Amino acid sequence: MNPITMLLQADPLIRMALQEDISDEDVTTNAVLPLGQRGSVELIAKQEGILAGLPVYKRVFELLDPDTQIETYAKDGDRITAGERLAKLTGDMRVLLSGERVALNFLQRMSGIATYTREIVTLLEGSKTKLLDTRKTTPNMRLFEKYSVKVGGGTNHRYNLSDGVLLKDNHIGAVGGITQAVQRAREYAPFVRKIEVETENLEMVREAVEAGADIIMLDNMTKEEMKEAVQIIGGRALTECSGNVTRDNVKELTEIGVDYISSGALTHSAPILDLSMKNLHPLEDES
Repeated sequence: MNPITMLLQADPLIRMALQEDISDEDVTTNAVLPLGQRGSVELIAKQEGILAGLPVYKRVFELLDPDTQIETYAKDGDRITAGERLAKLTGDMRVLLSGERVALNFLQRMSGIATYTREIVTLLEGSKTKLLDTRKTTPNMRLFEKYSVKVGGGTNHRYNLSDGVLLKDNHIGAVGGITQAVQRAREYAPFVRKIEVETENLEMVREAVEAGADIIMLDNMTKEEMKEAVQIIGGRALTECSGNVTRDNVKELTEIGVDYISSGALTHSAPILDLSMKNLHPLEDES
């Protein structure tokens, strides 16, 4: 998920967020500022972390008023510190006030995910294991959340159900076994698509190997079971460890030798990064 792709698809989602927050009008702002007046406000970091989502933050105000001017002092992927000034916005103060919460909601959420992802990626340094996200994302926020994982140094798993074949327990149960599921996937999916199989025990691992799975997920297995599973697979498929992976246990998982570790916590449990818009003030008439 790169910045260009993200921004090309972002506008409808940003508009939905604005429509949710301003269903009719911003009655508070319109009450105190019935007439337009130019002003300026600063974006300030209130804690240390990794910045992500600045282009989305900017786009909120541009959609409300294309004449809004935004000067940035940092970029996505930067480590920021508490008290750091990140941007200055100049424009109609009604726009700056009405867009504030939506813009911050995006930026805080995205920066929180990037920060949490960077923490786990750092724990994986020195190993061959790469960190993956999942589809456990907030509805209508997947675009932004997966982009934030990339900013934090993680790797995107499939974006949606159209992206790849992942045979989970219920797919396997529906057709009677791993062998049948893999066979049907091979017959249906284009040959360029990899087939991943979710396994829960060593018997399923052996069947997945024999069926010719390209990737074998070791789901909610013990550390000992995963070590044995890696030996059984013996390089005949890529390996992915999944299930309750957090920053508290990810370090010990690197010893297993899997190719990937996937964690839903990157997108469903990352706390926001505290950011704020401060020092709004009117500007003198420039005419």
